Amino acid sequence: MQFSSIEFSIFLPIIFILYWFVTNKNIKIQNALLLVASYIFYGWWDWRFLSLIIFSSLIDYNIGLALSRYDEQWKRKLLLQLSIAVNLGLLGFFKYFNFFAESFADAFSLFGKSLDISSLNIILPVGISFYTFQTLSYTIDIYQRKLAPTNDIISFFAFVSFFPQLVAGPIERARNLLPQFNNRRTFSYEAAVDGLRQILWGLFKKLVIADNCANYVNNIFSNSSSYSGSTLLIGGVLFAFQIYGDFSGYSDIAIGTSRLFGFNLMKNFSFPYFSRDIGEFWRRWHISLSTWFRDYLYIPLGGSMVGMVKKIRNIFIIFILSGFWHGANWTFIIWGILNAIYFLPLFLLKRNRRHTNTVAEGRLLPSIKELIQIITTFSLTTFAWIFFRSDSVSEALKYLGGIFNSTLFTIPILDFKLLSVGAHIIYLIIFLFLFVMIEWIQRDNEHALSSLEIYIPKILRWTIYYGIVVIIFWFRGNQQEFIYFQF
Repeated sequence: MQFSSIEFSIFLPIIFILYWFVTNKNIKIQNALLLVASYIFYGWWDWRFLSLIIFSSLIDYNIGLALSRYDEQWKRKLLLQLSIAVNLGLLGFFKYFNFFAESFADAFSLFGKSLDISSLNIILPVGISFYTFQTLSYTIDIYQRKLAPTNDIISFFAFVSFFPQLVAGPIERARNLLPQFNNRRTFSYEAAVDGLRQILWGLFKKLVIADNCANYVNNIFSNSSSYSGSTLLIGGVLFAFQIYGDFSGYSDIAIGTSRLFGFNLMKNFSFPYFSRDIGEFWRRWHISLSTWFRDYLYIPLGGSMVGMVKKIRNIFIIFILSGFWHGANWTFIIWGILNAIYFLPLFLLKRNRRHTNTVAEGRLLPSIKELIQIITTFSLTTFAWIFFRSDSVSEALKYLGGIFNSTLFTIPILDFKLLSVGAHIIYLIIFLFLFVMIEWIQRDNEHALSSLEIYIPKILRWTIYYGIVVIIFWFRGNQQEFIYFQF
């Protein structure tokens, strides 16, 4: 079920009441409740894939225990390789089989050979990329002796399938989340209220910003040859806001929901569109994935402690795999390569960690230099997003070709007749402006509605909350599935 669905609005209060008022005296029963709730949540899409997540959980639970029983390095390494092979094998089959089969056939066609390779009608299990990396973190950490395996099968299965972040992250480390299942949770009113605020802001980002942007983005990208360069440019910018509102909105709801149950998930987005360079952007965008690749791939490859050629190799490996993780399409790989190219000059000049503080720290407005840096970084990111959004590389190139011509300087025209929101483009512009302003003001905080009780009187604070609720119900766009469900 989706966070924005009627089903979830019924599901969440029921689980919350059972969790805190029925099972609150026994942590094992609480974990069992969360496990059952998570399987109901996941099985709502397709109950058949429950067997897949159960199988993956069972494999890594037993491998974790086996790793603790052996000291011989070759045995431990063999067990780790088994975990990696099983998890990546399942991920590779369901997500990449058709991609490799079709690419293999295309490669032969270059030499005049024709191969008749039929694609299988493989359904991609929702969230498989996320929980696969989560379970891998468990076995890798045990192998590296950074974590002791758990004997509690219920808590481990609940850790793998924890419903708030199961489908689209954040990708949690076992070191952070698993111990929280083994420790007694106590209800915190302050944490729950802040969680509700973060859920509210996540719903605003998803339903008002992302879904309304999607109405225009889908139309523009589907009919790109009919629009001027200026309109196509707007389509690219709106997609940048759509994917940010969509994905960070999901993360906000996931983190806020977890806090209702006494869990703390890692921060997944930190106002990335206020970044001053690509290095800063990637420290603020999809943090759980970026740090996963850093900890479990970049550093083991030698990171920046090797020669220059290998350093460059490592950067391209990380970014290309980050693109490939998103999906079986050359557009994602091109997107990853572009970001590697963006990042490389900063790395070679040793300026990739130049901006580790908050932009315009202690000031209301950025300097002219900072503003130019933010706009430049956003423009480069938007350019790469066009490949990410397009169905093929050729379509992306056509779209970009449509932007960079003389029509770029004409007045953009949107065909309102094709859009259910019609003249509401004015409202969308207003909401985007307010959205950017609120996030800018709150860029030092955990999320855009946190710490309001410190600065704003209670009456005004509740006016803001109710105002956001009214906007969500009145101006929500046509409901779109979360973009990252496909990954």
